[in-house]
Amino acid sequence: MGVGTSRAPGVRDAHHAPASRCGDLAELGIDPDDLPDGLVIADEHGRVICFNAAATRITAVPAADAMGRRLERVLPLEDLEGRRWWQLTDPYGGLAIRVRQPERNLLLPGGREILVSARYVRTRPTGPIRRVVVCLRDTEARRRTERSHAELIATVAHELRSPLTSVKGFTATLLAKWERFTDDQKRLMLETVDADANRVTRLIAELLDISRIDSGRLEVRRQPVDIGAAVGRHIQAYVAAGQPADRFLLRMEQPLPALWADPDKIDQVLSNLLENAVRHGEGTVTIEVMPSVSPREGEEACTSVTVSDEGPGIPEESMNRVFTRFWRGSKRGGTGLGLYIVKGIVEAHGGTITVGRARGGGAEFRFTLPVGAPAYLQ
Repeated sequence: MGVGTSRAPGVRDAHHAPASRCGDLAELGIDPDDLPDGLVIADEHGRVICFNAAATRITAVPAADAMGRRLERVLPLEDLEGRRWWQLTDPYGGLAIRVRQPERNLLLPGGREILVSARYVRTRPTGPIRRVVVCLRDTEARRRTERSHAELIATVAHELRSPLTSVKGFTATLLAKWERFTDDQKRLMLETVDADANRVTRLIAELLDISRIDSGRLEVRRQPVDIGAAVGRHIQAYVAAGQPADRFLLRMEQPLPALWADPDKIDQVLSNLLENAVRHGEGTVTIEVMPSVSPREGEEACTSVTVSDEGPGIPEESMNRVFTRFWRGSKRGGTGLGLYIVKGIVEAHGGTITVGRARGGGAEFRFTLPVGAPAYLQ
């Protein structure tokens, strides 16, 4: 029996469920090979009667070699301590009240780790086993997620260490030797503490944003936003901080459609993109604000904002990694989370963001936001 035609005879009877609820996979028009997880089913004698394509991919065992063989031979699984899983669980001779095995990490021959769960299907409660249904999952996606979380924690911990060390050092010094310092020295140390405290606050805010983006809980409170005025405020802040006014060029095409967005989050997007251009780019930083056509069919007009510089730009091979966590340009600095957060905010608004090469040779970031008012105002 081939993989595509392998079925679990009597699945409907074994589950005691009507066809409308469970039924045979073939009756539902589902081939076992269409399932995303590995599916292995053994009959009442412990012989494999179903071994789908995902099971073959995960275990590297051909379906033809698995069909009709004993389940424990097809899947010689061991736990992380080297014990044989089928001997420990003993589905056919173990407790008659047991109906399942929760998902756990087990090892295939060669040490490959997979996630395994099992369901014991009985003819009646506490009766003999009719089917053993085993679900197999690859651990690679979960491992990537765990590695990403570990990297995030390590990065944030590293970034927090420096400002917290500074804050602790200066405050301890001031408390111990306050009378020895002049007013100017005290002011300088307190200003440093204040700046480092602000840095810690920003890092914690970034961490919270990452958590909300990853869990899909990033809230957007839409209000009318004057995007041109918002860009102007950021430019003025950079000029006040010492950047030459002629380094920035603002181009706006009027009239702009009314934009409904979360003003604080749009400020966060603009701040990240302008900081990226000022810190990593060179020459004139050009900001273009104009109405545009939505890239998504059926949507209303949009407002697009383009931020570009005249620096060396982003290498072609790095373009597809710019919006991922921990990406940094050629000049090191920061957590590498800013552009990941920018992408999450723009997409939470229903917009899109792209990166490319500017006409002047530098990097060009362009984000587009839909301008429609919230449904409750329409």
